[in-house]
Amino acid sequence: MDLIIDFLAAFGAQLQTPTLAFLLGGMMLAALGSRLEIPDPVYRFIVVVLLLRIGIGAGIAIRNTTLAEILLPALGAAALGIGIVLIGRVTLAALPATRPEDGIATAGLFGAVSASTLAAAVVMMEEEGIAHEAWVPALYPFMDIPALVTAIVLAQLVRAKGRGRPKIGAIIAESLRGSALSALALGLVLGLVTRPDAVYESFYNPLFRGFLSLLMLVMGMEAYARLAELRQVAHVYAIYGVIAPILHGALGFGLGYLVHLATGLSPGGVVILAVMAASSSDISGPPTLRAAIPSANPAAYIGSSTSIGTPLALLSIPLWLALADVVFAI
Repeated sequence: MDLIIDFLAAFGAQLQTPTLAFLLGGMMLAALGSRLEIPDPVYRFIVVVLLLRIGIGAGIAIRNTTLAEILLPALGAAALGIGIVLIGRVTLAALPATRPEDGIATAGLFGAVSASTLAAAVVMMEEEGIAHEAWVPALYPFMDIPALVTAIVLAQLVRAKGRGRPKIGAIIAESLRGSALSALALGLVLGLVTRPDAVYESFYNPLFRGFLSLLMLVMGMEAYARLAELRQVAHVYAIYGVIAPILHGALGFGLGYLVHLATGLSPGGVVILAVMAASSSDISGPPTLRAAIPSANPAAYIGSSTSIGTPLALLSIPLWLALADVVFAI
């Protein structure tokens, strides 16, 4: 009983963080019909700054680590991204109420990673003083790209039915050219091969929390707006959007715990792996899947991800922090 009470207390405390408050505030404004609007170029600029900050910090940290330390977590992240898509293929995409391409595209988004959710998790952990390896956010592409590639290949196999092989190399190249992965990769390289510590501390760090609050405000408003799109497709997508973040996050936490036992990955690193698994792509995934799976209905995969999956993934961050508090006594 004491264990459950401690867990609920930790979970409740995390729900009061400013990051989640801005998300809920954005949803409330949209529900009230507010005309508040943050221009799309500003939103994209904010995302780039946040991802550059995460990438540079990860690159700086990787300079001080070894390949052996990061190899197993990277392989685990890739396996997790692929596994989530395969689970979606044999569950959601196989249901009579769904078209296979729609179900596969939805599973692809949920297997990929949300940059905003990752950034929110990093900030919340810093606010709580929970340490983690700074290179862990760099696992983003190791989960994101395999998930998107797996979804696109599966969808092409459904459409082609043996009439040709998907061009996997082109799919990977297109994913890498996406704005989110490009910004993260650039920051990672800069952190690795240059000495950006001064600009990192004077520019990126001070802006990080403020920019993230604006991003959460936008995500909240967009999530509420996407609910109308979700009503146009089968209710099973709404059910999937509710279940997937918790199930996938639990898989990520479990895998992270195994990596912790094998390599000593920190509890904070386990939490970030769980958050990435629970999230669904909100930046790199939608445009990639729109181009690669044009037969899929965006109302299904973007609606279930943006209107339900992303808010629940953000709200689940306190869940993984509370679980880590119980498991690791952090």
